[in-house]
Amino acid sequence: MLIPNKTKENTEERWVKIIAPYRNGDNLHSWWQIVNTFVPYVALWVLMVISLNYSYWITLPLILLSAGFLVRLFIIFHDCGHGSFFNSKRLSEIVGYIFGVLAFTPYHRWHHSHLVHHRTVGNLDKRGIGDVWTLTVDEYLALPRRKQLAYRIFRNSFIMFGLGAGLLFLVGNRFTRKSFSRKEKMSVYATNLGIAALATTLSLTIGWKAYLLIQLPVMYFAAIGGVYLFYLQHQFDGTHWYTNEEWDFKTVALHGSSYYKLPKILQWFSGNIGFHHVHHLSSKIPNYRLEKCHNENEIFSTIKPIEFLQGFKYVNLKLWDAKAGRLIRFKDLKMV
Repeated sequence: MLIPNKTKENTEERWVKIIAPYRNGDNLHSWWQIVNTFVPYVALWVLMVISLNYSYWITLPLILLSAGFLVRLFIIFHDCGHGSFFNSKRLSEIVGYIFGVLAFTPYHRWHHSHLVHHRTVGNLDKRGIGDVWTLTVDEYLALPRRKQLAYRIFRNSFIMFGLGAGLLFLVGNRFTRKSFSRKEKMSVYATNLGIAALATTLSLTIGWKAYLLIQLPVMYFAAIGGVYLFYLQHQFDGTHWYTNEEWDFKTVALHGSSYYKLPKILQWFSGNIGFHHVHHLSSKIPNYRLEKCHNENEIFSTIKPIEFLQGFKYVNLKLWDAKAGRLIRFKDLKMV
Protein backbone atom coordinates (compact mmCIF):
# COMPACT_ATOMS: atom_id res chain seq x y z
CA MET A 1 0.00 0.00 0.00
CA LEU A 2 2.94 2.35 0.58
CA ILE A 3 4.48 1.89 -2.87
CA PRO A 4 1.92 3.99 -4.81
CA ASN A 5 2.31 6.83 -2.29
CA LYS A 6 6.09 6.71 -2.58
CA THR A 7 5.81 6.64 -6.35
CA LYS A 8 3.54 9.68 -6.27
CA GLU A 9 5.91 11.52 -3.93
CA ASN A 10 8.89 10.71 -6.17
CA THR A 11 6.98 11.92 -9.22
CA GLU A 12 6.07 15.18 -7.50
CA GLU A 13 9.65 15.69 -6.35
CA ARG A 14 10.83 15.17 -9.93
CA TRP A 15 8.61 17.81 -11.55
CA VAL A 16 9.19 20.25 -8.69
CA LYS A 17 12.93 19.98 -9.36
CA ILE A 18 12.34 20.41 -13.09
CA ILE A 19 10.50 23.71 -12.72
CA ALA A 20 12.65 25.10 -9.88
CA PRO A 21 15.31 26.79 -12.11
CA TYR A 22 12.64 28.77 -13.97
CA ARG A 23 10.72 30.07 -10.96
CA ASN A 24 10.75 33.70 -9.79
CA GLY A 25 11.49 36.73 -11.87
CA ASP A 26 14.71 38.40 -12.91
CA ASN A 27 14.24 42.10 -12.10
CA LEU A 28 16.34 43.30 -15.04
CA HIS A 29 14.37 41.18 -17.50
CA SER A 30 11.11 42.26 -15.89
CA TRP A 31 11.94 45.96 -16.14
CA TRP A 32 12.93 45.52 -19.77
CA GLN A 33 9.58 43.89 -20.47
CA ILE A 34 7.81 46.85 -18.88
CA VAL A 35 9.84 49.24 -21.04
CA ASN A 36 9.18 47.37 -24.30
CA THR A 37 5.47 47.16 -23.50
CA PHE A 38 4.45 50.30 -21.61
CA VAL A 39 6.54 52.79 -23.62
CA PRO A 40 5.17 51.65 -27.04
CA TYR A 41 1.64 51.67 -25.57
CA VAL A 42 2.02 55.31 -24.50
CA ALA A 43 3.63 56.19 -27.86
CA LEU A 44 0.70 54.62 -29.69
CA TRP A 45 -1.69 56.76 -27.67
CA VAL A 46 0.16 59.85 -28.84
CA LEU A 47 0.01 58.65 -32.45
CA MET A 48 -3.70 57.86 -32.15
CA VAL A 49 -4.44 61.34 -30.82
CA ILE A 50 -2.53 62.88 -33.73
CA SER A 51 -4.19 60.57 -36.27
CA LEU A 52 -7.65 61.75 -35.19
CA ASN A 53 -6.85 65.07 -36.87
CA TYR A 54 -6.64 63.28 -40.22
CA SER A 55 -8.86 60.20 -40.42
CA TYR A 56 -10.27 57.58 -38.08
CA TRP A 57 -9.28 55.00 -40.69
CA ILE A 58 -5.67 55.80 -39.78
CA THR A 59 -6.53 55.51 -36.08
CA LEU A 60 -8.16 52.06 -36.35
CA PRO A 61 -4.98 50.05 -37.16
CA LEU A 62 -3.25 51.86 -34.30
CA ILE A 63 -6.17 50.90 -32.03
CA LEU A 64 -5.75 47.22 -32.89
CA LEU A 65 -2.00 47.42 -32.27
CA SER A 66 -2.60 49.22 -28.96
CA ALA A 67 -5.05 46.48 -27.94
CA GLY A 68 -2.25 43.94 -28.46
CA PHE A 69 0.04 45.92 -26.17
CA LEU A 70 -2.75 46.20 -23.59
CA VAL A 71 -3.10 42.41 -23.56
CA ARG A 72 0.65 42.20 -22.93
CA LEU A 73 0.33 44.77 -20.11
CA PHE A 74 -2.38 42.56 -18.62
CA ILE A 75 -0.02 39.57 -18.66
CA ILE A 76 2.49 41.60 -16.64
CA PHE A 77 -0.36 42.56 -14.27
CA HIS A 78 -1.20 38.85 -14.07
CA ASP A 79 2.39 37.85 -13.25
CA CYS A 80 2.64 40.54 -10.57
CA GLY A 81 -0.32 38.98 -8.77
CA HIS A 82 1.38 35.58 -8.81
CA GLY A 83 4.55 37.07 -7.35
CA SER A 84 6.54 35.77 -10.32
CA PHE A 85 7.46 39.07 -11.99
CA PHE A 86 9.47 40.86 -9.28
CA ASN A 87 11.23 39.54 -6.20
CA SER A 88 9.60 42.35 -4.21
CA LYS A 89 5.94 41.90 -3.25
CA ARG A 90 5.59 45.64 -2.71
CA LEU A 91 6.95 46.45 -6.17
CA SER A 92 4.66 43.81 -7.70
CA GLU A 93 1.65 45.44 -6.06
CA ILE A 94 2.60 48.94 -7.21
CA VAL A 95 3.11 47.87 -10.84
CA GLY A 96 0.06 45.62 -10.63
CA TYR A 97 -2.19 48.44 -9.44
CA ILE A 98 -0.93 50.83 -12.15
CA PHE A 99 -1.38 48.30 -14.94
CA GLY A 100 -4.71 47.29 -13.40
CA VAL A 101 -5.92 50.85 -13.94
CA LEU A 102 -4.79 50.71 -17.57
CA ALA A 103 -6.55 47.35 -18.00
CA PHE A 104 -9.66 48.43 -16.02
CA THR A 105 -9.09 45.52 -13.62
CA PRO A 106 -8.88 45.77 -9.79
CA TYR A 107 -5.65 44.14 -8.66
CA HIS A 108 -6.55 42.33 -5.44
CA ARG A 109 -10.09 41.48 -6.48
CA TRP A 110 -9.06 39.87 -9.76
CA HIS A 111 -6.14 37.99 -8.27
CA HIS A 112 -8.21 36.55 -5.43
CA SER A 113 -10.57 34.87 -7.89
CA HIS A 114 -7.67 33.94 -10.15
CA LEU A 115 -5.78 32.18 -7.36
CA VAL A 116 -8.96 30.24 -6.53
CA HIS A 117 -9.08 29.31 -10.21
CA HIS A 118 -5.56 27.87 -9.98
CA ARG A 119 -6.54 25.73 -6.99
CA THR A 120 -9.78 24.44 -8.50
CA VAL A 121 -9.33 24.35 -12.28
CA GLY A 122 -10.63 21.13 -13.80
CA ASN A 123 -12.46 20.24 -10.58
CA LEU A 124 -16.12 19.52 -11.37
CA ASP A 125 -17.08 19.90 -7.71
CA LYS A 126 -15.46 23.33 -7.28
CA ARG A 127 -16.65 25.34 -10.27
CA GLY A 128 -17.85 28.92 -10.03
CA ILE A 129 -14.95 31.19 -9.08
CA GLY A 130 -12.53 32.60 -11.63
CA ASP A 131 -13.66 30.30 -14.42
CA VAL A 132 -16.04 30.20 -17.39
CA TRP A 133 -19.53 29.05 -16.37
CA THR A 134 -19.75 25.47 -17.66
CA LEU A 135 -22.49 22.92 -17.02
CA THR A 136 -22.40 19.17 -17.37
CA VAL A 137 -24.86 17.53 -19.74
CA ASP A 138 -26.94 16.19 -16.85
CA GLU A 139 -27.04 19.58 -15.14
CA TYR A 140 -28.14 21.29 -18.33
CA LEU A 141 -30.87 18.76 -19.11
CA ALA A 142 -32.22 19.05 -15.56
CA LEU A 143 -32.73 22.81 -15.91
CA PRO A 144 -36.11 24.37 -16.77
CA ARG A 145 -36.29 25.76 -20.31
CA ARG A 146 -35.81 29.40 -19.30
CA LYS A 147 -32.54 28.57 -17.49
CA GLN A 148 -31.39 26.45 -20.42
CA LEU A 149 -32.04 29.48 -22.61
CA ALA A 150 -30.07 31.72 -20.23
CA TYR A 151 -27.13 29.32 -20.40
CA ARG A 152 -27.30 29.14 -24.19
CA ILE A 153 -27.31 32.93 -24.38
CA PHE A 154 -24.32 33.18 -22.05
CA ARG A 155 -22.39 30.56 -24.02
CA ASN A 156 -23.23 32.12 -27.38
CA SER A 157 -19.94 33.17 -28.97
CA PHE A 158 -21.16 36.65 -29.89
CA ILE A 159 -22.43 37.25 -26.35
CA MET A 160 -19.38 35.81 -24.59
CA PHE A 161 -16.70 37.39 -26.75
CA GLY A 162 -18.37 40.16 -28.74
CA LEU A 163 -20.48 41.69 -25.99
CA GLY A 164 -19.64 40.09 -22.67
CA ALA A 165 -15.86 40.60 -22.86
CA GLY A 166 -16.14 44.37 -23.16
CA LEU A 167 -18.86 44.63 -20.52
CA LEU A 168 -16.81 42.55 -18.09
CA PHE A 169 -13.86 44.94 -18.12
CA LEU A 170 -15.69 48.22 -18.65
CA VAL A 171 -18.67 47.61 -16.36
CA GLY A 172 -18.43 44.36 -14.39
CA ASN A 173 -15.09 45.20 -12.79
CA ARG A 174 -16.44 48.51 -11.46
CA PHE A 175 -18.69 46.98 -8.78
CA THR A 176 -18.21 45.16 -5.48
CA ARG A 177 -20.25 42.40 -3.86
CA LYS A 178 -21.07 41.55 -0.26
CA SER A 179 -18.91 38.43 -0.54
CA PHE A 180 -15.79 40.50 -1.31
CA SER A 181 -13.22 40.97 1.43
CA ARG A 182 -12.32 44.49 2.54
CA LYS A 183 -9.07 44.27 0.58
CA GLU A 184 -10.93 43.25 -2.57
CA LYS A 185 -13.43 46.07 -2.18
CA MET A 186 -10.68 48.61 -1.62
CA SER A 187 -8.90 47.43 -4.77
CA VAL A 188 -12.09 48.00 -6.76
CA TYR A 189 -12.52 51.49 -5.30
CA ALA A 190 -8.84 52.37 -5.83
CA THR A 191 -8.91 51.14 -9.42
CA ASN A 192 -12.13 53.05 -10.17
CA LEU A 193 -10.57 56.19 -8.71
CA GLY A 194 -7.44 55.67 -10.81
CA ILE A 195 -9.48 55.17 -13.97
CA ALA A 196 -11.54 58.30 -13.21
CA ALA A 197 -8.39 60.35 -12.58
CA LEU A 198 -6.71 59.14 -15.77
CA ALA A 199 -9.87 59.60 -17.85
CA THR A 200 -10.36 63.13 -16.50
CA THR A 201 -6.73 64.09 -17.13
CA LEU A 202 -6.75 62.76 -20.69
CA SER A 203 -10.17 64.26 -21.45
CA LEU A 204 -9.00 67.69 -20.29
CA THR A 205 -5.83 67.28 -22.36
CA ILE A 206 -7.11 65.82 -25.64
CA GLY A 207 -10.89 66.23 -25.29
CA TRP A 208 -13.45 63.74 -24.02
CA LYS A 209 -14.54 62.71 -27.53
CA ALA A 210 -10.97 61.87 -28.52
CA TYR A 211 -10.51 59.95 -25.26
CA LEU A 212 -13.62 57.84 -25.83
CA LEU A 213 -12.84 57.26 -29.52
CA ILE A 214 -9.52 55.76 -28.46
CA GLN A 215 -10.05 54.20 -25.02
CA LEU A 216 -13.29 52.34 -25.66
CA PRO A 217 -12.25 50.45 -28.82
CA VAL A 218 -8.75 49.72 -27.45
CA MET A 219 -10.29 48.27 -24.30
CA TYR A 220 -12.96 46.43 -26.30
CA PHE A 221 -10.56 44.65 -28.67
CA ALA A 222 -8.10 43.87 -25.87
CA ALA A 223 -10.96 42.39 -23.83
CA ILE A 224 -12.05 40.16 -26.71
CA GLY A 225 -8.50 38.87 -27.15
CA GLY A 226 -8.01 38.37 -23.43
CA VAL A 227 -11.29 36.56 -22.85
CA TYR A 228 -10.73 34.33 -25.88
CA LEU A 229 -7.28 33.34 -24.61
CA PHE A 230 -8.64 32.68 -21.11
CA TYR A 231 -11.49 30.60 -22.54
CA LEU A 232 -9.20 28.44 -24.66
CA GLN A 233 -6.84 27.76 -21.77
CA HIS A 234 -9.24 25.19 -20.31
CA GLN A 235 -12.08 24.83 -22.81
CA PHE A 236 -10.76 22.70 -25.65
CA ASP A 237 -11.21 19.26 -27.13
CA GLY A 238 -8.98 16.94 -25.13
CA THR A 239 -9.10 18.78 -21.83
CA HIS A 240 -9.45 16.76 -18.63
CA TRP A 241 -11.87 17.55 -15.80
CA TYR A 242 -12.32 15.45 -12.67
CA THR A 243 -14.43 15.05 -9.56
CA ASN A 244 -12.87 16.25 -6.32
CA GLU A 245 -11.81 12.71 -5.35
CA GLU A 246 -10.05 12.16 -8.69
CA TRP A 247 -8.55 15.64 -9.01
CA ASP A 248 -4.75 15.86 -9.10
CA PHE A 249 -2.83 19.15 -9.42
CA LYS A 250 -0.09 17.93 -11.78
CA THR A 251 -2.41 15.97 -14.06
CA VAL A 252 -4.85 18.85 -14.43
CA ALA A 253 -2.01 21.30 -15.06
CA LEU A 254 -0.52 19.20 -17.85
CA HIS A 255 -3.69 17.78 -19.39
CA GLY A 256 -6.42 20.19 -18.34
CA SER A 257 -4.58 23.33 -19.46
CA SER A 258 -3.87 24.04 -23.10
CA TYR A 259 -0.69 24.55 -25.06
CA TYR A 260 -1.88 27.10 -27.62
CA LYS A 261 0.78 27.35 -30.31
CA LEU A 262 0.47 30.91 -31.54
CA PRO A 263 2.39 32.64 -34.33
CA LYS A 264 5.49 34.27 -32.84
CA ILE A 265 4.14 37.82 -33.02
CA LEU A 266 0.92 36.83 -31.23
CA GLN A 267 2.92 34.78 -28.75
CA TRP A 268 4.88 37.94 -27.92
CA PHE A 269 1.77 40.10 -27.50
CA SER A 270 0.11 37.46 -25.34
CA GLY A 271 3.17 37.12 -23.10
CA ASN A 272 3.69 33.40 -23.81
CA ILE A 273 0.43 32.60 -22.02
CA GLY A 274 -0.20 29.94 -24.67
CA PHE A 275 2.19 27.78 -22.64
CA HIS A 276 -0.59 27.59 -20.11
CA HIS A 277 0.16 24.02 -19.07
CA VAL A 278 3.55 25.21 -17.80
CA HIS A 279 1.99 28.19 -16.06
CA HIS A 280 -0.47 25.96 -14.18
CA LEU A 281 2.30 23.60 -13.17
CA SER A 282 3.97 26.57 -11.52
CA SER A 283 2.48 30.06 -11.42
CA LYS A 284 5.81 31.30 -10.04
CA ILE A 285 7.40 31.01 -13.49
CA PRO A 286 7.37 34.47 -15.11
CA ASN A 287 5.90 34.70 -18.61
CA TYR A 288 9.30 35.19 -20.26
CA ARG A 289 10.53 31.79 -19.01
CA LEU A 290 7.49 29.66 -19.88
CA GLU A 291 8.65 28.75 -23.39
CA LYS A 292 12.17 27.94 -22.21
CA CYS A 293 10.80 25.66 -19.50
CA HIS A 294 8.56 23.89 -22.03
CA ASN A 295 11.31 23.40 -24.62
CA GLU A 296 14.02 22.19 -22.27
CA ASN A 297 12.14 19.46 -20.40
CA GLU A 298 10.95 16.09 -21.66
CA ILE A 299 7.95 16.12 -19.31
CA PHE A 300 6.23 18.46 -21.78
CA SER A 301 7.13 16.54 -24.95
CA THR A 302 3.86 14.58 -24.96
CA ILE A 303 1.66 17.68 -24.69
CA LYS A 304 -0.25 18.07 -27.94
CA PRO A 305 -0.42 21.71 -29.05
CA ILE A 306 -3.53 23.49 -30.28
CA GLU A 307 -2.69 25.14 -33.59
CA PHE A 308 -3.69 28.79 -34.06
CA LEU A 309 -6.67 28.31 -36.42
CA GLN A 310 -7.69 25.08 -34.69
CA GLY A 311 -8.43 27.04 -31.53
CA PHE A 312 -11.33 28.97 -33.07
CA LYS A 313 -13.48 25.87 -33.54
CA TYR A 314 -13.36 25.14 -29.80
CA VAL A 315 -15.56 28.14 -29.01
CA ASN A 316 -18.45 25.84 -30.02
CA LEU A 317 -17.80 23.53 -27.07
CA LYS A 318 -20.47 24.26 -24.45
CA LEU A 319 -21.10 21.30 -22.10
CA TRP A 320 -19.10 18.72 -20.22
CA ASP A 321 -20.11 15.16 -21.07
CA ALA A 322 -19.06 13.25 -17.95
CA LYS A 323 -19.70 9.86 -19.54
CA ALA A 324 -17.51 10.55 -22.55
CA GLY A 325 -15.06 12.65 -20.54
CA ARG A 326 -15.03 15.52 -23.00
CA LEU A 327 -16.59 18.87 -23.87
CA ILE A 328 -19.32 18.78 -26.49
CA ARG A 329 -21.41 21.18 -28.60
CA PHE A 330 -25.10 21.79 -28.05
CA LYS A 331 -25.91 19.95 -31.27
CA ASP A 332 -24.12 16.88 -29.93
CA LEU A 333 -26.76 16.50 -27.19
CA LYS A 334 -28.93 14.31 -29.40
CA MET A 335 -26.07 11.79 -29.56
CA VAL A 336 -25.56 11.66 -25.79
